[in-house]
Amino acid sequence: MKRKIIITSKPISPGRVLKWTANDRSGGFVFFIGTVRSESRGMKVSRMALEAAKDLAEADLARICEKASKKYEVNDIAVTHRIGSLRVGDIIVAICVGAPHRKDAFGACSYVIDELKKTTPIWKKEIGPRSQRWV
Repeated sequence: MKRKIIITSKPISPGRVLKWTANDRSGGFVFFIGTVRSESRGMKVSRMALEAAKDLAEADLARICEKASKKYEVNDIAVTHRIGSLRVGDIIVAICVGAPHRKDAFGACSYVIDELKKTTPIWKKEIGPRSQRWV
């Protein structure tokens, strides 16, 4: 299994993430994009600040991708996560999984985002016109 993991302060290019997984061994690709939304749990959000322990986050994402490749038959996984100050609509995370079959691609992609949210040392602060909070 080939993987590409990037934590960046630059905007994420979905086309580039897809290109990292493109090959003729995969019959299906599943792509997940997470964005900054304008409302979260009853709070109006105007922007978001993201921080990470970059080396630890990259190592954790490598572990997650490795575990996903043991649970599902996949060829490639690419994960790019943004840090810094983001506006509503900006891409926070992009995950692309290439696999011989769609069921494994869907399963692995879902597994990666679920585990990332549980264990990866990346912190989000939602900032609104009247308040802010870490989530």
